[in-house]
Amino acid sequence: MVILLGLKHRKYIYVERSDGYYVKVRVLNIRFGRGEIQGNVSDPSRYIIVGFKTKKPPHTATIVGEETLPPHIRERIYSV
Repeated sequence: MVILLGLKHRKYIYVERSDGYYVKVRVLNIRFGRGEIQGNVSDPSRYIIVGFKTKKPPHTATIVGEETLPPHIRERIYSV
């Protein structure tokens, strides 16, 4: 029996960087799901970079491009 768990009810996302890595980010009061975004995505205080990068994110993860994030957060995902 295989149970696939999402990443805490869409509270975590993986951001695709231009160098091919993915960075795990915790989002507060924002839900990225099935073609829709719920919440204020322009507020940089709602994003917490977990400090984890990978080449292969989980297949159940929500993956967003870095262009959807505020400029301050885009700069910080490259420091990981």
